[in-house]
Amino acid sequence: MQVIDRTISIEDLLQQFPAAVRILLERGLPCYACGEPVWGTLEEVAIEKGLTNHDIEELVLVLNESKLQKVTE
Repeated sequence: MQVIDRTISIEDLLQQFPAAVRILLERGLPCYACGEPVWGTLEEVAIEKGLTNHDIEELVLVLNESKLQKVTE
C-alpha cells in the first residue's frame, strides 16, 4: 500500500515521517528540518530542483519502500 504520493506537502511529509529528511537530502531537496523554508508539494519542490517526472516517481517509490515510521498523534 502506497502511503506517500507526489501530492503530499513537504510539511505534512516531514511531520508524519521525520526520517524522510535523509532521503530528501540525498536527492538535493531542501526541507524544513534543514532550516530552508520550503512550501509546496513533494512534486512541486522536486520540479523546482530539476527532478524529472521519472525521478519523482522513483523518489515516491523509495519513500514508500523505505518503511519510514509514521508519527502518530
